[in-house]
Amino acid sequence: MGRGAVGILLVTLLAAPAAAQRVEVTLQEAVRRALDVQPAMVQARGDQRNADWSMRASLGSYLPTISTNGSSQRNGGTRFNSNTGQVVTAPASTSFNGGLSASIELFDGFRRLADSRSSHATQNAAEAGVTNQRFQVTLQTKQAFYNALATSDLVRVAESQVTRAQQQLRISIDKLHAGSATRSDSLRSLVDYGNARIALLQAQANLATAQANLGRQIGVDGPVRAVPDSVLPPLPDTSALRQSVIRNAPQVQQADAQARAAGAQVGVSRAQYWPSLTVSYSNNRQGVGSPSFPLFSGYPETFSWRFGLSWTLFNGFTREANQVNASVNRDVAEARAADTRRQVNALITQELAALSTAVEQINIARDNLAAATEDLRVQNERYRVGAATILDLLTSQAALTQAEVNVVQTRFNYLIARAQVEAVLGRTL
Repeated sequence: MGRGAVGILLVTLLAAPAAAQRVEVTLQEAVRRALDVQPAMVQARGDQRNADWSMRASLGSYLPTISTNGSSQRNGGTRFNSNTGQVVTAPASTSFNGGLSASIELFDGFRRLADSRSSHATQNAAEAGVTNQRFQVTLQTKQAFYNALATSDLVRVAESQVTRAQQQLRISIDKLHAGSATRSDSLRSLVDYGNARIALLQAQANLATAQANLGRQIGVDGPVRAVPDSVLPPLPDTSALRQSVIRNAPQVQQADAQARAAGAQVGVSRAQYWPSLTVSYSNNRQGVGSPSFPLFSGYPETFSWRFGLSWTLFNGFTREANQVNASVNRDVAEARAADTRRQVNALITQELAALSTAVEQINIARDNLAAATEDLRVQNERYRVGAATILDLLTSQAALTQAEVNVVQTRFNYLIARAQVEAVLGRTL
């Protein structure tokens, strides 16, 4: 099999997935799908549900614990009377029993109050975690989506490069036959054409990979084509962002809430130094007749009230160890919260600089593309009339290809920089 046949086969194999793919998504749909299937987002929502129920449980600790029970027992049969030596048959009888009990802790050394504060802070941290994870997943999805778009544009750039190289090869061969060019010109054009085909194969392979990664990100078993939006979003007004980002960033809110939760755990550990006061009530009824509900009201009643006081005076320094451990966790959480604020401040500075730089790069890349296009047109005409060498023409073609790549890359960099700013802010610009 010749090299040309191998090249055609490779192009066919790489193009086959793109031809077979059927799933196409817009950016909004890709983000929506990713938020439904990404494990990190599912975990964040699960943490929020756990935190909500932990909050309900901490509030429920102020309510009494109530339980009820009921049973029935049937006795009868025969037994041997050792005094008379006779077998006695006892009539069958049924007895019923029912009871109700309740207990509540009247004083617990303010443990429930501290636990409620901790649960509320944990709930706030979980809510901020969901918001933060939503924008992190959105950022990852946008990166995969824009990468698929960029690689698709780079395939078109590589196709244009192949077309130009093929045309140049044809021109150099015609000039060689006409005697106005050397064989070296045609050989160099052939090498340039081969390099352009290699670049096209690599671009097609990158496109297949990018579309497969986008499919994985949104939960599709297969490659997914990104539907482009022809409108490039404008540069947002960043003048007022820095004032609000430190306070409202989801990462900062989550870290602050975690620090408050750790601080409340110190109060929980201190509650072990206080006594515990509980009260409980139980009501039990038993009889042999058929029960009448509720509470077996036809049966004799047995009830009791119980007041209990317990106070741990010494437990081998376990309380002290728990309090020190809670204090250490609080100090670490507060340090992390302060570091998170500094980190977000540095991140927003970095991302805003990258955003403004990307805008300037887009303008420069567009100007370079226009200049490279015109330069190639001039060099083509000069080469036709013999005023330029093949090296001049190949250099202009390479410059145009790089300018086209830069236009694609700068557009991609701007979109990613914008998405990264949104991920830090925790809101859409």
